[in-house]
Amino acid sequence: MSSDTQNSGVTGSGTTRTAESGQAPIPAQRPESGQPSGPAPQPDPSGSGRVAGGVFDPGQLLKSFPEAVRKLDPRVMVKSPVMFVVLIGSVVTTGLAISDPGNVFGWAITIWLWLTTIFANLAEAVAEGRGKAQADTLRRAKTDTVARRLKDGVEEAVPGTGLGIGDLVVCEAGDIIPGDGDVVEGVASVDESAITGESAPVIRESGGDRSAVTGGTKVLSDRIVVKITTRPGETFIDRMISLVEGASRQKTPNEIALNILLASLTVVFLLAVVTLRPFAVYAGAGEETSLIVLTALLVCLIPTTIGALLSAIGIAGMDRLVQRNVLAMSGRAVEAAGDVSTLLLDKTGTITLGNRQASEFVTVDGVRESELAEAAQLSSLADETPEGRSITALATRKYEVPERRQEDLKDAEWVMFTAQTRMSGVDTGGRGVRKGATASVVSWVREHGGTVSDETDRAADRIAGAGGTPLLVAVRDADGARVLGVIHLKDVVKDGMRERFTELRRMGIRTVMITGDNPLTAKAIAEEAGVDDFLAEATPEDKMALIKREQAGGKLVAMTGDGTNDAPALAQADVGVAMNTGTSAAKEAGNMVDLDSNPTKLIEIVEIGKQLLITRGALTTFSIANDVAKYFAIIPAMFAAAYPGLDKLNIMQLSSPDSAILSAVIFNALVIIALVPLALKGVRYRPSGADAMLRRNLTVYGLGGLIAPFIGIKIIDLIISHLPGIG
Repeated sequence: MSSDTQNSGVTGSGTTRTAESGQAPIPAQRPESGQPSGPAPQPDPSGSGRVAGGVFDPGQLLKSFPEAVRKLDPRVMVKSPVMFVVLIGSVVTTGLAISDPGNVFGWAITIWLWLTTIFANLAEAVAEGRGKAQADTLRRAKTDTVARRLKDGVEEAVPGTGLGIGDLVVCEAGDIIPGDGDVVEGVASVDESAITGESAPVIRESGGDRSAVTGGTKVLSDRIVVKITTRPGETFIDRMISLVEGASRQKTPNEIALNILLASLTVVFLLAVVTLRPFAVYAGAGEETSLIVLTALLVCLIPTTIGALLSAIGIAGMDRLVQRNVLAMSGRAVEAAGDVSTLLLDKTGTITLGNRQASEFVTVDGVRESELAEAAQLSSLADETPEGRSITALATRKYEVPERRQEDLKDAEWVMFTAQTRMSGVDTGGRGVRKGATASVVSWVREHGGTVSDETDRAADRIAGAGGTPLLVAVRDADGARVLGVIHLKDVVKDGMRERFTELRRMGIRTVMITGDNPLTAKAIAEEAGVDDFLAEATPEDKMALIKREQAGGKLVAMTGDGTNDAPALAQADVGVAMNTGTSAAKEAGNMVDLDSNPTKLIEIVEIGKQLLITRGALTTFSIANDVAKYFAIIPAMFAAAYPGLDKLNIMQLSSPDSAILSAVIFNALVIIALVPLALKGVRYRPSGADAMLRRNLTVYGLGGLIAPFIGIKIIDLIISHLPGIG
């Protein structure tokens, strides 16, 4: 392919390149600030994992205690079958303790069963409390406004709550936007800090993908007309408040399945404990198997640990996304992110910085590098495009050319870069220097009697073949007009992206780069970034077809989008992350909204989803494993008197039957409160394959769940054995 063809920008349908002018497209920008998107998120400095746990304040336990007590309402407790059984057991033992006031052991069991129930509620209350704090902040952003509604071309003042879908409202500098909608006329800067936390104003204008505005935000300049798209009480802020408070949080399919499993185990253990009583009476161990002891045994055997923490894990998973300014419309979306197997990523702004930059100067025909670098810098002083600035920066940084400004050259005639000339340069002292698109510079050289060598063509073709954009640098002086060399412009891949994609590959996730570039350019950038596949010259229909193909193969797909044309694909994807700066249609279609409008965050969302699933699995493993030690504590205590041989199971050498049973109950309660921080922060996530994750899970939480109770129960026994009525 010739360099002229590369520079012509003829890349097929859907192309976004404008290389024909030698000028890059408008760089991908953070809409909030108008600045280029930042680099990819960097790995955890510790090197131990990508997604660390969230922040946990121990003071939250104390603040949430009253709410945990209020949750003892049976109508609330029944939603968790495991903890509902513990509540019933607490009521039963309370009645038995009251009937025998002198039974210290009975009262001790009763108190710790109630604490077990409260500790379980405390985990959920802390998780919800963090959400309510965020909701309070959002409520402060909501204000009752008077809207200036346009009706038949005439403005009328109406309450913001009286607006309906399709109403047109006028907003000028200083006005609060009364409801969610799309700008249909005008352009204005808007303060969205109440929603995004970003202090820099954003531009909202009619048409395009930056037309959506959010109720409660403030217009800072100019005048816009907004078409309302939501009903009162259903605005974006209203939905955020409802979601972060957990008021509309529904259990996910995985949670429901796990709850069914836990309920089934509870029924099994309940039947086992009920049948123990007649066997114990027959064996002569009736006194040791009182109703209080059997209740304690049941509570210790059923999976109370995971039953207590299950809801908190789900709430905390959504909270971790909110902390990163991502709003998940449902817990199911967070879970789906953890199971994603195909990741669709836009090239511009996600994988690359979005603006082409000069990466090297290639000399031809024996020209010295210093001469080419000096000419490249000089000819780019009149080029204010991002590429022009990157050329002068490269000449100074890499080739040590002294910095210069236009004012430093007296009597110079500057040739400014334009889309028509596709060149920039300067004429001074009988010498002319030009830099620009291949065809333009070649034409300039030939007009002044010069020729272009084959080496120049080969260098330009080589850069074009690598997916870059070649710009020629030429000079006209006493020796005639000639090309000095070629500048290699490339869309720079963000730092750390190859490593991120390598980690995703280890996790079994396939990455696909979506771009409007031609296949040659797309292939070069895909190889440099390390993605598994790419879709070049992509149209919205192509995206939709790709998602359906992946899903037909049993894979879950995640993607980002911001335009109305992305809405069908966002709705089709299992995880569709809409940019907050996008259109209302895109935000309605997706099941997540990124308030920072940073497409790179999709990778982090997937990792947070996996962290949620890993945390749930780890604590489930621990909960089931720690039941083993309780068998060795309670079974000998109940039956050793009738069957002395069972005393061999008392490997912890617990001091007495009462102490053994009470120690197991106390440990069962304390382990819940000890694991609340882990449930809320999440298990530290380390990118690895499923086999490695399973081995680590079984080693740390399976083996840990086996060993920790033996140690904990023994320590508790040593303490309480000295108490009157227990030892």
